[in-house]
Amino acid sequence: MCRETALRAAVADCAAVSVDLFGTLVSVERPDDPAAAVARELDARGVSVPDDWATAYREAHLDVKEGGELPLADHVAAALASRNEPLRREEIRPTVAEAVRAAFAVEAEPRPGAERLLEYLTDRRPVGVLSNCAVAGLAEHALDSAGIDRERFEAVVTSVDCGWRKPDSHAFTAVADALGVETGELLHIGDDPETDGGISEVGGSSWIVGDGPLARGERWG
Repeated sequence: MCRETALRAAVADCAAVSVDLFGTLVSVERPDDPAAAVARELDARGVSVPDDWATAYREAHLDVKEGGELPLADHVAAALASRNEPLRREEIRPTVAEAVRAAFAVEAEPRPGAERLLEYLTDRRPVGVLSNCAVAGLAEHALDSAGIDRERFEAVVTSVDCGWRKPDSHAFTAVADALGVETGELLHIGDDPETDGGISEVGGSSWIVGDGPLARGERWG
């Protein structure tokens, strides 16, 4: 059975589909130096960063539950406060959140085959996005930048919104709930066998994008 035939069979057997975003639907050029990118945006908004900012950015400042996600803006605010004790995180949080979004809001391009994949899926099943993303609003920005209509999706669920990262089972439960199905009825499509394949732990199924006609943008299905 070829891979695209296997995908058609998997779609036929599920009640809804969730799709990974980065690396599956869109490609983005991530900042080479995230700490420096955030520092530039903070400085542009009048927030001074410490001389050892690169070190502060890499350090752990907040407790994160296993499999959980915290907003990157919370980490950045805590990193700033760790070097300037009188600085209250809640006071600078809105400015930090804006700076973090700006640092990572780069242009996105649709992946080869993404449009045909969505055409096929949305004609047959409810479809949602499930993405590991620690920056609030970045997933929506990426979809808009890539020219992918968000109205095609029943839900867009990110780790920063639900508090859990794939492959943790809670992440898949969150998107299944948003789509109105049980996790065992969900098919998840992604590009990372370890991360996206985690749905198998809660009874769902996965399909990993490879180098076949779908990835090359050729017609199939």
